[in-house]
Amino acid sequence: MKVAVVGATGLVGTKMLQVLAERNFPVTALYPVASERSVGKEVEFKGKKYKVVSMTDAIALKPNVAIFSAGGGTSLEWAPKFAEAGVTVIDNSSAWRMDPTKKLVVPEVNAGVLTAADKIIANPNCSTIQMVVALEPLHKKYQIKRIVVSTYQSVTGTGKKAVDQLMGERRKAIVGANDEYPMAYKYPIDLNVIPQIDVFLDNGYTKEEMKMVKETCKIMGDDSIRVTATTVRIPVVGGHSESVNVEFANDFDLEEVKSLLSKAPGVVVVDDPSAQQYPMPMDAHEKDEVFVGRLRRDETQPNTLNMWIVSDNLRKGAATNAVQIAEYLASKGML
Repeated sequence: MKVAVVGATGLVGTKMLQVLAERNFPVTALYPVASERSVGKEVEFKGKKYKVVSMTDAIALKPNVAIFSAGGGTSLEWAPKFAEAGVTVIDNSSAWRMDPTKKLVVPEVNAGVLTAADKIIANPNCSTIQMVVALEPLHKKYQIKRIVVSTYQSVTGTGKKAVDQLMGERRKAIVGANDEYPMAYKYPIDLNVIPQIDVFLDNGYTKEEMKMVKETCKIMGDDSIRVTATTVRIPVVGGHSESVNVEFANDFDLEEVKSLLSKAPGVVVVDDPSAQQYPMPMDAHEKDEVFVGRLRRDETQPNTLNMWIVSDNLRKGAATNAVQIAEYLASKGML
């Protein structure tokens, strides 16, 4: 299996290489791809060094699959060129997610929609991925009517610059360091919470919030689900958390909910209030599962559940989900 990783030198690209190695994806040839200024640099994969190649060279090498994590503009320009050369593209940007001709896939939820003809496959937004993994088994049983979600998202969702800002602010606060650090955000992030992720739209919601609204319905194949979201950036490195209030058409039994989630692929239930056990980002770090807890009935209206969902945004929220799509395609002989 010849594999290209586009954006291999970035935060998510590096994680994709790590996940490919850890999951023993059958890589026979690896082509790390990045911008022209990174061509010739080296990345490591399974103890070996590989030189970064250009987009054009990667296409000429005809990989079976190209996993993209290089931004929407790059994906819009280059994904069709890879696809025209017969390469299957799995794209981590927002470029193709809402394109009606492209599949938006979370393997635990809707891998079955994929066919060999799908040459550009979209990887959903990180916060959407972890939510739908947890909600899918409940939707099948009780039918979701409405979702109210508030997110608590790690700075790694923004990228290395945001991590550097957080750590720079922390050094300054703790030891009085005055070294230079970049500002990924308009405001300080350490000891602060920023209720804005991505740009504001005309309706007063941010782009990130509307991604969750639209992507949830597309992935779950049900436009009747109503979703409203508030997305927030917090000073955490690694791991997104979500408070989710979900209204069902049918009533539920709380023990049955726990049982359904415990048996669901990719879900781990951590829910023991008596022992103060619940999912936290520090526990999800470097893991591929979606962790669910704080399960309780909403006492203000019928058929409504409160839940807390946590996952590593660089892994299941990005790299792992993309690799799982590739694994599914390979298992079905589609690569």
